[in-house]
Amino acid sequence: MMLEKAHALQDGLISFATGDYSLEDASYKMMRLELIKAPNLSDKIPEFLRRCTSIDHFWQFIKGEHATYAARREYIWNEFSPLINFLENQESSPADEGIASSLQNLNSDSVHSVWQKALDRRNSDPEGAITIARSLLETVCKHILDDSGVSYKSSDDLPKLYRTCATSMNLSPSQHSEQAFKAILGGCHTIVQYLGTLRNQVSDAHGRGRRAIKPKPRHAELAVNVSGAMAAFLVETWQEQSKR
Repeated sequence: MMLEKAHALQDGLISFATGDYSLEDASYKMMRLELIKAPNLSDKIPEFLRRCTSIDHFWQFIKGEHATYAARREYIWNEFSPLINFLENQESSPADEGIASSLQNLNSDSVHSVWQKALDRRNSDPEGAITIARSLLETVCKHILDDSGVSYKSSDDLPKLYRTCATSMNLSPSQHSEQAFKAILGGCHTIVQYLGTLRNQVSDAHGRGRRAIKPKPRHAELAVNVSGAMAAFLVETWQEQSKR
């Protein structure tokens, strides 16, 4: 996660600036580039990190800027503070971790990537996060259908994909007689249906007029959490059925 990478780079640079030169140039460049390219972090990146494109460049900068180890530590901590505080507020959620753990069972980099993008953009890009929330469910449905050998059309929208996926796993309301199960599973269908509607109305997936509703972070939080919970439920059901 981005928070771990930010901590790793901060700690590596502090060590390098205070006499431990174990941080390699390749590692520095890789971590630096990942942080700089993250779409929601542009105003949180330390300015010196933008300018110093190599570890040697950083060393020349830091030794000329601050003469003592203590001053160098303080400077790097202060520069990284806005970035790390932002990432801590954004990423530290037990629900996020639980959903991520469930999604890992699909063993798919694309699913993990979509989920991480949804988390990263909840606060900084609510419209984009809502679009990605729908993409997450679409991706999970297609992975499960592919693994189970059930065909679908490339033109199928999210509600259609979910219905096909749910039916293949015996999660359709019509496949159950117990009223409680029918109600819960019917509610799942409704949630998926309205998640698609929300995405069409307030996300960045379509052009909009002058009076269009602009979603706020709380709307994105709701969409991402609902999408993640539904995706985790599908994956866990698929995993349990695959073991039988």
